[in-house]
Amino acid sequence: MSSKIARSFLGRISRQPFALLYFNCLGSMDYAFEMICSTIRFGKGVASEIGYDVKNLGAKNTLVVTDKNVINTAAFKSVTDSFGSLDVKYTVFDDVLIEPTDESMMKAVDFARNLGCDSFVAVGGGSVIDTTKAAALYTSNPQADFFDFVCPPFGKNLVPQNPILPLIAVPTTAGTGSETTGAAIMDLPKYECKSGIRQRCIKPLLAIIDPENIKSMPRNVAIYSGFDVLCHAIESYTALPYDQRVPRPLRPELRPLYQGANPISDIWSLEALRIIRKYFRRSVNDSSDDEAKYHMLLASTFAGIGFGNAGVHLCHGLSYPISKFYYDVDYPPEKALIPHGLSVVTTAAADFDYLTPAFPERHAEAARHLGAEIPVCLSLDFFFPTVLEGERGYLRDPSSNYK
Repeated sequence: MSSKIARSFLGRISRQPFALLYFNCLGSMDYAFEMICSTIRFGKGVASEIGYDVKNLGAKNTLVVTDKNVINTAAFKSVTDSFGSLDVKYTVFDDVLIEPTDESMMKAVDFARNLGCDSFVAVGGGSVIDTTKAAALYTSNPQADFFDFVCPPFGKNLVPQNPILPLIAVPTTAGTGSETTGAAIMDLPKYECKSGIRQRCIKPLLAIIDPENIKSMPRNVAIYSGFDVLCHAIESYTALPYDQRVPRPLRPELRPLYQGANPISDIWSLEALRIIRKYFRRSVNDSSDDEAKYHMLLASTFAGIGFGNAGVHLCHGLSYPISKFYYDVDYPPEKALIPHGLSVVTTAAADFDYLTPAFPERHAEAARHLGAEIPVCLSLDFFFPTVLEGERGYLRDPSSNYK
């Protein structure tokens, strides 16, 4: 190895994230991982079957949670038509905030408690599904304070004492993957940050994923949702591996929801990247390309299973403090916000530039799945720039007409 390459290598290794070096110097690392995921039903027209699912639960008083945009869509109508045909009793709550806060989530909780519902159906994007998870959790545990289940450092991250009322999720965007995970994200205005709830018990009982439901998704929403899928897939594949995490939990039930990259989550994350390579740009460049939308919804589901178990890292972590003084088309005009997928991708190129030396082989494999031609044997002077260019190719505006 030439001295120039050696210096380059040492310089890059010195930038390796401190946490990784720290973990590698300690014992008591974990030796196992678990996989959780909602039951998934995927296919065109499956939303019309939901009446049977609610009826089979024995539900007598279902709360349907949505927002003021989705309630006027064909996706929402297909759900309520299914209920009507089977005489399923339901009530609608449509006051969900895009990028929900602890306060907006508690509005849904209070509504559900006053209603005395026995089941939940979420029809919408990640904000709706996350709000519904919170409503199910706190309705089932009425003694709890909101911050009892919120992640540290703001919350106590306690384990819920009571079983959670059943929740069925019907996503209307191809991005968050929330329909398959045990996580719910919210703004905490008091602390000027985002945080979340991560509990296995809040994952939906059933995810009804219908490609017909995303046909009317606005173009900018499709772009930003696609960026979210992309970062979910890369971040989960390049997350700290499960067997390099410390401390090892004292009991199995204390193992965290996000456990690190593992052999099963890897499969879902890489397949999501393969689909993104072929269909992301098509899905936003041609609103009539139903095949591309179908596959992006599939990629969202796959990446959701991947990151729902492996976790995410810098792109999502750094997206939370990004300024909200921004109004975007295709989003509600009354609230300044940076759409989640846009805030996630904003720092992604710099994040991967910083992290690639920690796991060069994994970043290279991610880039290959996105179409980059990266030889196995490549000098370090060329390896890192080549990998980064491969990843950055999909961090540009997908509306560009790449071939």
